[in-house]
Amino acid sequence: MKLGVFTVLFSDLEFEQMLDTVKAAGLHAVEIGTGCYPGNAHCNLDELLENEEARAQYKEKVESRGLIISAFSCHGNPISPDRAFAAESDETLRKTIKLASLMDVPVVNTFSGTAGDSEDAKYPNWPVTPWPNEYGDVLTWQWENKLVPYWKEVGKLAEEHNVKIGLELHGGFLVHTPYTLLKLREKTCPAIGANLDPSHLWWQGIDPVAAIKILAKENAIHHFHAKDTHIDPENVNMYGLTDMQPYGEVKSRAWSFRSVGCGHSNDEWGRMISTLITYGYDYVVSIEHEDPIMSIQEGFKRAVTNLQSVLIEEKPAEMWWV
Repeated sequence: MKLGVFTVLFSDLEFEQMLDTVKAAGLHAVEIGTGCYPGNAHCNLDELLENEEARAQYKEKVESRGLIISAFSCHGNPISPDRAFAAESDETLRKTIKLASLMDVPVVNTFSGTAGDSEDAKYPNWPVTPWPNEYGDVLTWQWENKLVPYWKEVGKLAEEHNVKIGLELHGGFLVHTPYTLLKLREKTCPAIGANLDPSHLWWQGIDPVAAIKILAKENAIHHFHAKDTHIDPENVNMYGLTDMQPYGEVKSRAWSFRSVGCGHSNDEWGRMISTLITYGYDYVVSIEHEDPIMSIQEGFKRAVTNLQSVLIEEKPAEMWWV
């Protein structure tokens, strides 16, 4: 297993400066944004798609530092009723799949997306309760008319390019739980899997270790994010887990994203790592930094230190004691 980082937190650094920073931290992988929400500070999609020499130079800069690219990431909303953003998200995703194939990057991470409630909608609509009945009707319409048809087509494109899609199980999007991921995968293809981020599971009341077992049994974990969540029980009693306060309102929010080890213990992170290995995921654990009370450097350093203490990097020895 390798430790990496989602490099959007270093967007103010030039590409090679970012790589040097990652190497100096003792990491072995980078996850690079190609557009939409993560931006494209370290990846010019069009230039790399059009120029074989540029791709070779880009790859050499990564590999000469002993690093790999674990994934390209272009989180957007390709089924949004905002047609301009949907088109941007779709175009960026398709280009990213093609670039990943050309550069032997096995995974493209993104969101499933959320549609509106009809063809005339202006904004995304995320139903979270089956009653009143119109909410359930909206959800059925979204899945049958938008989500499944879109991912059938893009899943086929990914398969043709030998690339896996890692959907982040993120609240606000139609795929946000192990069940919704497996349901979409069943209706589309095995190229569709999870970019599993425990921080989004905790605030939904889902045990990440249990989720790992559920998804890994189906070979449905394609990538893994390392980000923590602190849940404040007193604030949950006031605001509930679907807290709509801005992320900056840390004192009153029901939950806040934190650096690894600042929401849950290293023992719990160790259980997750062991479960990943046990159930067949032996790829990259990619640090994502969104801690509202820590600087980028301090939050990143804390995550690196805590994960290095629990990561299993080597293959198991023979059971000499048996």
